[in-house]
Amino acid sequence: MSNFALLRRLTHGLLLLCLVLAAPAASAHKPSDSYLTLQWSEAGLDGQWDIALRDLDYALGLDDNQDGVITWGELRAHHADIAAYALARLAVSAGGRDCPLRVVEHLVDDHSDGAYAVLRLAAACGSTSDVLRVNYRLFFDLDPQHRGLLRLESGGQTRTAIFSNTLPVQQFIASETGGMRQFLDYTAHGVWHIWLGFDHLLFLLSLLLPAVLIRVDRAWVGAERFGDAFRDVVKVVTAFTLAHSITLSLAALDVVQLPSRWVESAIAASVILAALNNLFVVAGGSRWLFAFAFGLIHGFGFASVLADLGLPHDALLLALVAFNVGVEVGQLAVVAAFLPLAWLLRRQWIYRQGALAGGSLLVIALASVWLVERAFDLKLTL
Repeated sequence: MSNFALLRRLTHGLLLLCLVLAAPAASAHKPSDSYLTLQWSEAGLDGQWDIALRDLDYALGLDDNQDGVITWGELRAHHADIAAYALARLAVSAGGRDCPLRVVEHLVDDHSDGAYAVLRLAAACGSTSDVLRVNYRLFFDLDPQHRGLLRLESGGQTRTAIFSNTLPVQQFIASETGGMRQFLDYTAHGVWHIWLGFDHLLFLLSLLLPAVLIRVDRAWVGAERFGDAFRDVVKVVTAFTLAHSITLSLAALDVVQLPSRWVESAIAASVILAALNNLFVVAGGSRWLFAFAFGLIHGFGFASVLADLGLPHDALLLALVAFNVGVEVGQLAVVAAFLPLAWLLRRQWIYRQGALAGGSLLVIALASVWLVERAFDLKLTL
C-alpha cells in the first residue's frame, strides 16, 4: 500500500471518529439510569425502585395533555400502567422459586437529573435459600444504553450491581460480600460513562487536538518532536484526572454539593471554551490549566450517578474508587486511539483545517445547544 493510500485511509478514519462522536452528542445529558434497592431476608423482599419520569413518559406517554409537564394527577392516572410495565421487566427468584413482586405504594422523588416515579415493592419468596437471582430488562428495548443500579441489603451487608443490556441477569449469594464483583461492575460503568458522556469526551478531545501542533506566526503547524506532543497530552490528561477526582470524591461523599443544572450548564460552557481556544488561542501551552479548572466541574457531573444511588459509606468508597478507575481507563483508551493517528496527520490540511478548525466549530455548535437546553431546561433538536 502506498503512503498516499495509507494517509487517505487514516484521514477517513479520523473523520469517521469525529462523526461517530458527534452524531449522538446532541443528547449528551445524564445517561438513563434507574435505582433499585432491595432488602432481602428470610421473610422475603422489600424494596424501592426509582424510575425517571422522562423515561416512563417516552415508553408510556404520561403527559396526557402534552403540555410538557407531568402532573401528579397524570401520574396517578397511570399508576397501574407504570406498575404493570415495570414489573413485567423485573423478575426475582430465590432458590429457584419465583418471588412475585407487587407494588404497594407509588411516590415521587427528585434526583439530580429530574423527577422520578418511586415504586415501593414487596414479595413473599417462601424460601430460605441464600441464592437470589435478579432478571432486569427495563427500557433495554428502547434504550440499549440504559443501566439499572442495584443496592442489595442482606444480613447487615450492602452489595451493589449494575444491570445492562449485555448483563441483564445476575445472581447473589447471601454469604458472599462480592467486593471484587462490585469493583469490576463500577469500573466498567466508569469506562462506559466516559465513552458515552459525550460532553466530557468532547471537552477532552478539544484540548488534545492541538497537542500535535505548535503555534507559529498565528498559525498552527505540525510539531517536530513526538516527545513534545506526548508531554502535552500527559499534562492535559493528568490535570483533568486530578481535578475531576477531587470533586468526584467530594461530591460523592456529600462534602460539597452543587445544583445539577448549574453543573451541567457549566460543563457545556467548558466544552465551548475549550473548542474556542483552538480557534482564538488564549491558553496556548497552558491548556492543562483549562483541563484542571474545568475538570473540577466535570467531577460533579461524574458524581451524580453515585450520589443518587445512596450507597452506605463503606460501599460508596468502593464504588467511588472503582468508578474513578473506570473513567481513567476509558480516558486512556481514547488517548491511545487519538494520539498516534493525530501525529500521522498533523501536517496535513485535513487535520489543521478539517479536524481542528472544522471539528472545533462543530463542537461549539453542539455544546451551545446543550448549554441552552441545560440552562433553560429546554429540549432542542438539531
